[in-house]
Amino acid sequence: MATGRGVQTPHDSLTYKVIGCAMAIHRHLGPGQREDTYQRALEARLTESDISYEAQKLLEVHDGSQGNVLVGYYVPDFIVDEQVVVEIKALSGLESSHMAQVIGYLAVSGCPLGLLINFGARSLQWRRIFPPKNVAEHKVNRQWLFVPDWLK
Repeated sequence: MATGRGVQTPHDSLTYKVIGCAMAIHRHLGPGQREDTYQRALEARLTESDISYEAQKLLEVHDGSQGNVLVGYYVPDFIVDEQVVVEIKALSGLESSHMAQVIGYLAVSGCPLGLLINFGARSLQWRRIFPPKNVAEHKVNRQWLFVPDWLK
């Protein structure tokens, strides 16, 4: 699983801006809020910072022998500038399953970079996550799949 802070990418300026927004929110609100509180605060901060984003965009997830069967949707918290998937948490710590969630989002969205941000710890936690080389193997993770009633 590729994560990294020391790797330089063409998206560093954008990710630093997003992390800066998250840091400002964490300084203001601290840990202990619900995830949706941080979601709304980050949405407002991104807008104030003139950073383009889509909040909770539905990404189609296909499976089947030819990958042609719609099985549900992934719903990342943000896709920033059509380049960076941003998933936020409000937990005591991050786990590998949260990184796997972002990898699944990267596999389906085609974005070259993900940010996993945790507001729940005493200090803001963040990880940059890169898509795996074998991206097709990570497209369907049913743990993070949203399946609307009409699709069940």
